[in-house]
Amino acid sequence: MKRTIIKIDEEKCNGCGLCVSGCHEGALQIIDNKARIISDLFCDGLGACIGDCPVGAIDLEEREAEPYDEIKVMERMIDKGEKTILAHLKHLKDHNETVFFNQGVNFLKEKNININLSSIMEPIQTNKHHHEGGGCPGSREMQFNKNPISVPASSSDQPSELTQWPVQFHLLNPNAGYLAGADLLLAADCTAFSLGCFHSKLLKGKALAICCPKLDSNQESYVDKLVVMINDSKINTLTVAIMEVPCCGGLLQLAKKAMILAGRKIPIKLIVVGIQGEILKEEWV
Repeated sequence: MKRTIIKIDEEKCNGCGLCVSGCHEGALQIIDNKARIISDLFCDGLGACIGDCPVGAIDLEEREAEPYDEIKVMERMIDKGEKTILAHLKHLKDHNETVFFNQGVNFLKEKNININLSSIMEPIQTNKHHHEGGGCPGSREMQFNKNPISVPASSSDQPSELTQWPVQFHLLNPNAGYLAGADLLLAADCTAFSLGCFHSKLLKGKALAICCPKLDSNQESYVDKLVVMINDSKINTLTVAIMEVPCCGGLLQLAKKAMILAGRKIPIKLIVVGIQGEILKEEWV
């Protein structure tokens, strides 16, 4: 999978901080008077920060991306100093990437690198709508700790089965911890609005990615992300939910193409939803 990631020329960087406001993922911070990528895991590669740099210190580079490896990231960060390492670990913790966070902390212990982690060891805040620092709250990655909710049969309120954020496929990180071994629901946007039992019938117990196979641009990136999810995150099953309209069929084709490219085989289930809100087809393909 090829990814576009920003590259910073630290000799040119004057630490003005204008690029930080352009990074909607919060992957950039000013540390020791230099712009630093504190986590390339969250760099979306769109380059919004480039236009804000007055000295041309930021560029884009496309490279074949290896599966995200927290140990390699920590090894590269050691030379950047304690502040950069702390910012990186805090970013992982704020985004509820607990697996990668614990790997980073264990790496420091194994290498006998003495860094004061007390400032970032507070309990992870889940189910809170808060946002600290720069970046867009709408694209901030979150994982929700769900407790079963008993809903009376007569109640019109139905509990949400959503277990993570974001859900839009372009924003979703294919290496996110919540995808490891998960059952993934890949749903066309309209299915959730058409099917009244979307949460209880389709979403319960699954991670979610939503998209529109007709209107979304750069759909090849969806194929690339699915390949990573299948090969590296090792998702367990893939459920593709589409509408009965012809343009929705492209979503299943994307999933099948990813399966061929991935090489690893997992079960694919197709669910077709009618425009009047009924399930017309449910089958393994």
